[in-house]
Amino acid sequence: MIAQLTGQLLEKDAHRVQRLVIDVHGVGYEVLAPLSTVYTLGDPGAVVSLRIHTHVREDAIQLFGFATALELTLFERLIAVSGVGPRLALAILSGVEPADLVRAIRGNDLGRLTAIPGVGRKTAERLVVELRDRLAKDLGETESASVSVGGVVRDDLLSALANLGYQRAAAEKAVERVLGRGADTAGFEPALREVLKELAR
Repeated sequence: MIAQLTGQLLEKDAHRVQRLVIDVHGVGYEVLAPLSTVYTLGDPGAVVSLRIHTHVREDAIQLFGFATALELTLFERLIAVSGVGPRLALAILSGVEPADLVRAIRGNDLGRLTAIPGVGRKTAERLVVELRDRLAKDLGETESASVSVGGVVRDDLLSALANLGYQRAAAEKAVERVLGRGADTAGFEPALREVLKELAR
């Protein structure tokens, strides 16, 4: 099973099917991704690294890519819900921020869930019933979604900095300074820009 891909982004089509093509040592992998991931990637030619869920069916093998561990976890929990396939799971993750989705499921907020394109009331009810306790177990019963996202952002920042060749100790100090100012709530890309500014000083 493929768990991660790192390579050059050859194609990015956010308008049609959220389809990516990533060149890894001369092999082009087609990856489907939620808009939240697609928008974090650079233009074709950029080096990208995605967490991968390999979905195997009788007639096809599909790769689904995610920029963060939280997105991957949510995707895998969503497709475990009866009636939710990979395409609908992608649509859900494209229609709501991961932290908002966690809050809506934990808070039994059917109105927020049914506002996501493709999610009707019955599907929203299944998401709450089947995932509320599961997400609490996965992410921590007392841990808020924002804290969970912050931890994911920290891990992703350190991974990105390692890929860019920065020393671990210096990277950790810069990340802690930036996240201490609350930059994790703004998302990965703004936080990364702030960390790179810190390291340039």
